[in-house]
Amino acid sequence: MLALLHTSPVHVPVFDALRDRAHPGLELRHLVAEDLLERARADGPAAVADEVRARVRGAVDRGARAVLCTCSTIGGVAEAAAADVGVPVLRVDRPMAAAAVAAGSRVVVLAALESTLGPTVALVEEEAGRAGRSVEVRAVLVEGAWARFEAGDPAGYARRVADAADAVTGADAIVLAQASMAPAERLTTALVPVLSSPRTGLAAAARLRRQGSGEAVPDREALRPGT
Repeated sequence: MLALLHTSPVHVPVFDALRDRAHPGLELRHLVAEDLLERARADGPAAVADEVRARVRGAVDRGARAVLCTCSTIGGVAEAAAADVGVPVLRVDRPMAAAAVAAGSRVVVLAALESTLGPTVALVEEEAGRAGRSVEVRAVLVEGAWARFEAGDPAGYARRVADAADAVTGADAIVLAQASMAPAERLTTALVPVLSSPRTGLAAAARLRRQGSGEAVPDREALRPGT
């Protein structure tokens, strides 16, 4: 079983649909803790590290063979919990960050929440270090986008994010820092790769889960060109 730690319930059907399409037979258990993001925004990710660790530990105690954190703001503290729980813990945006680094040396990070910018920029720089590459990372806050999300206007939210991506210049890749921004990937007309995290993040977590359990679970994403 793969546990997913979310800070918004909107991610549950998104990841269920990705599982049904690309990873049939993979058991998911969704854990939604909206308060973690609220507190991390107010006091920083470190302020919720103990509770994140407890949530991850609880998931493992209930049978999770791997944990995927779908919130970019708290992804770093979630990954840090792996040392204490004995199973892989992955932040959903790590594979996306690695893909951005592979695309070129100029990466623009778009986020709808200011609290997400720092962790995502740091992650891209970390992946660049792992790859032995030099990157210039620019952070852009998409003004007004999060208000659309909170107002229950996903179409308006995605449109604002896509418009911000279309306005980017001087980049080799554009990173959509939050999983909730993924629908904008289909709307943008940007001429450089615009990368979102749910599909690649779930695929990577599914592989970690399979490796940890020794079970064979079909992975249709692995058969797709370019993945």
